[in-house]
Amino acid sequence: MVAATPTAAQSAAQSATTSPAPSAPGFDLHGRTAVVTGASSGLGRHFVEVLSQAGAQVFAVARRADLLADLAGEVPNTTAVRCDVTAPDDIEQLLDVVRPGDRPVILVNSAGGATSQRAVDLSAAAFAEAIAVNLTATFALSAAFARSMIGGSGGSIINIASMYGLVAAAPIPHAAYTAAKSGVIGLTRQLGCEWARHGVRVNAIAPGWFPTDLTRDFLASEDGAGYIRRNTPIGRPGRLDELDGPLLLLASDLGSYITGQTIVVDGGWTAR
Repeated sequence: MVAATPTAAQSAAQSATTSPAPSAPGFDLHGRTAVVTGASSGLGRHFVEVLSQAGAQVFAVARRADLLADLAGEVPNTTAVRCDVTAPDDIEQLLDVVRPGDRPVILVNSAGGATSQRAVDLSAAAFAEAIAVNLTATFALSAAFARSMIGGSGGSIINIASMYGLVAAAPIPHAAYTAAKSGVIGLTRQLGCEWARHGVRVNAIAPGWFPTDLTRDFLASEDGAGYIRRNTPIGRPGRLDELDGPLLLLASDLGSYITGQTIVVDGGWTAR
């Protein structure tokens, strides 16, 4: 089930706090609706904060209602919406809450996940599950929102892919994840071209190694830190704020002539 859960703390924060002005006028997202999936933690949570600061009215979407409620209480102009992005009924109810079409929409498909398992041991069911959350849900949400955005006020869809959609993750055993993220990049090209003339841009960001709940322990370990130093030309993991520029470029009018593209933010990993 989907449930919008604005809180008393959220209302107080919204009335007492004025979002800081963006550093460049083109990054101003006032008057726009942003929907961020996977918003309860990691990159998704950070994207909620960035889009709110730029002036958007943000709907933070995830399965973990308690974490979403905390987020909505801390970040101005944010409404928490519990939603399982792999459930068609939940997607329909999310649309009822957001009501896209009245003003430009920014949809950030950030929900996803990865399980490390050798390909020879990976079951077809586990592979399909990874495809469902990382790729199928990205398509289903994009198509559902595009039906309202096309003929409405248009907007921007931003898919969160991965540098492992462009290169192998080996020796890390991520066969399903790399397949799914490769699909996200291909889907981004196709939808970006199909919907461009209807006022809907579709692009992707492909991050490298960034600190999230899934990667933090690895990055903090001696082996993990050494692996990143050896393989990243910049010599370190990314900082979350280093994704802000690509996100705001693709979300705002400064990216109005960009569609079907994937911006890789990986410290040079895939350029080697």
